[in-house]
Amino acid sequence: MALFLALIITGCSSDNAGISIENSNQNVVIGNSVLARSLVFKDAHITKVNGLMQASVEAINKVNTDLNLQYRFYWYDGQGLEISGSAAPWYSVALAGNGKVILKGVADKVEATQYRIYVRRALY
Repeated sequence: MALFLALIITGCSSDNAGISIENSNQNVVIGNSVLARSLVFKDAHITKVNGLMQASVEAINKVNTDLNLQYRFYWYDGQGLEISGSAAPWYSVALAGNGKVILKGVADKVEATQYRIYVRRALY
């Protein structure tokens, strides 16, 4: 099932600005308009793996050129509070021109019921 995501454009334009996706309200917050024109996100899913929340989001490259991206997940409890120490490390992914990839993360605490994924251009 395709997930329709609302787009919110923010005024941030630095090179390390990126795109943030929140599952609680299905919004995509865009801090980098150039990157936003190159990517589409859909099919966000949540499952449980050994009692831990696993999130996945499909990223689709809309342009012919390859994109080197980094992403990380932030995990939140049922009240919407970030779980202490929940920020995962940055993961790198190469996304081929007009290609697609599934971005995945697993919470490290059972209290996680919501997530936010942040995607940016790779800093290397």
